[in-house]
Amino acid sequence: MTNGKIGVQMMMLKGKVEELGAYETMKKIYELGFRSVEVSQIPMTPENVQNLKKASDDFNIDITAISAPLEPMVAGKEQENLTDNYDKIVADCKVLNCQFIRIGMLPFSIMGDKAKILDFIDRAEETAKRLKEEGIKLYYHTHHIEFQRFDGKFLLDLMKENTTELGFELDVHWIHRAGVDPVDFIKQYKDRVSLIHLKDYRIGNLDVTEEDLKDMGNFFNKFVNLIEFAEVGEGNLNMPAIIEASQEAGAKYFLIEQDDTYGRDPFDCLHDSAENLRKMGYANWF
Repeated sequence: MTNGKIGVQMMMLKGKVEELGAYETMKKIYELGFRSVEVSQIPMTPENVQNLKKASDDFNIDITAISAPLEPMVAGKEQENLTDNYDKIVADCKVLNCQFIRIGMLPFSIMGDKAKILDFIDRAEETAKRLKEEGIKLYYHTHHIEFQRFDGKFLLDLMKENTTELGFELDVHWIHRAGVDPVDFIKQYKDRVSLIHLKDYRIGNLDVTEEDLKDMGNFFNKFVNLIEFAEVGEGNLNMPAIIEASQEAGAKYFLIEQDDTYGRDPFDCLHDSAENLRKMGYANWF
C-alpha cells in the first residue's frame, strides 16, 4: 500500500494568517515538515490566494483542498459560496492547482430537518457533477450531527446512499464523539473518502471549585463537558488503526486539525502532533 500524505487543516491557523500573512504562515508549516494543507476559514482575497500560490510553489506544499459552503451558513448573511460565486471559487481552485473543494458543514438553519438536509445534499450532488467537468472533486466534511438516526439509519448514510459523485471528508474525533467506532465506520465508506481529518479526543481536567460544590448545576456542567480536542497522539483514539482503515477505504490525505488549542500556540500543537505521528511510523508521510 502506498504512503498517504499528512497535512494541516489551516482553520487552526486563521489567527496566524491574520497576524503573519498567508505566505509566512505557510513558511512555518514548511519548517514543521508538512507538505500538504487544506485551506479553511481564511478569506480567499486576491492577496491571500496570491500568497498561498507563491508559498505553494516556493515550499513545495500541495494545496490539497479549499473550502466553500454550498450557500451561506446563515440565510441572508454575506458569504462567498458555490451557489453565488461558483466561477470565482473554481478559478481560485485552478490557480492553486487544488484537487478538492470541501463543504465544511450543513447550513445552521437546516440542521435536524431531514427533508431540508436531503434537498441540500441533492444540490450538492449536482454541484459535484458540475465540478467534475472542471477536474475538481466536491467533498462534504462531517461532524457528529450527521449521526442522528432517521428511520434507523444515520443521516450520513442517507447522504451517501443518495449521491454518487459527492465525497466525504470523515473527521475521526466527531465520529467517535457520535458514539461510533471510527475504524469500523471508515471502512464502510470505501472509495468515497480521500480526505481524513486526524483529530484526537481526550478527557480534560475537572477543575472543581468550592462554588461549584455549592451549585450542582455548575458542577455537572463541568463534569459533562470534559471532552477536548487533542493533539494527535495525546488523546484516546487508536490513530494507527484509524489510519490503516482509512487507507483500506482509499484515503490519501490525512489532515491534522485541532478545533481548540486551549491557549497553546497552534504551531506548537502541530509540532507535537507531527512528532507523535513520526514516532508511530509515519515519518515518510510528511
